Amino acid sequence: MNIGLIGYGKMGQSIERQAILRGHKKLFITNKTPSYKELKNSNIEMIIEFSSPKFAVSNIIICIENNIPIVSGTTGWDSYFFFIKNTCKKYNGSFIYSPNFSIGVNILFYINKNIAKIMYKSNLDYKVSIKEIHHKNKLDTPSGTAIALAKDIILENYCDNWGLVSLKENKRYIYIYSKRIKNIIGTHSVLYESDIDSIEIKHIANNRTGFALGSVIAAEWLYKKFGFFSMKDVIKLNEMK
Repeated sequence: MNIGLIGYGKMGQSIERQAILRGHKKLFITNKTPSYKELKNSNIEMIIEFSSPKFAVSNIIICIENNIPIVSGTTGWDSYFFFIKNTCKKYNGSFIYSPNFSIGVNILFYINKNIAKIMYKSNLDYKVSIKEIHHKNKLDTPSGTAIALAKDIILENYCDNWGLVSLKENKRYIYIYSKRIKNIIGTHSVLYESDIDSIEIKHIANNRTGFALGSVIAAEWLYKKFGFFSMKDVIKLNEMK
């Protein structure tokens, strides 16, 4: 495919390397929202977007409106989620969004969701907390991955809400501990605690390769498909019972 990149920081450069290794051509790189003319004249077949919450929505919309498939890993724009989903439907667009494109993290999502389902159905008494640590340059706090983990637990009716303040007395509340440390790529853990025992699931990213490779795999999967998708569709987690 002819791939364009919006966002050319460390993540964008890692995506570039993985795309070339997998035989794709890099035709377009920018750190700002491209114009209609730039997109029209670029001969791009796919955009991979890792920018910032401030520009992500305009980046996504301009690609969808120009019928260019787009994969986005930028987080922090949740309030526009349904607007973008409806825009994708309106233009019969091709779009994949994931707060994390790592295959390992998406397996973590699946395990976390199923643990929450078991906890709720079995009426078990565990207090849930989430811990995420990233590098100092990460713009959003908490991470989109941590929020996705919390939302999945809430969707399974085991908890009611989440926040950045610890409320130990409220077992229906998920405390997200968020910290930024130099040279930490990304660590996420979910801890279920009771008086009897504790259950912890955890993912540690050793480098950016997993995120970059996952986004390229997602782009390959999206090619010539239409609709609004997530990484669950790409690795077929939605098909598992």
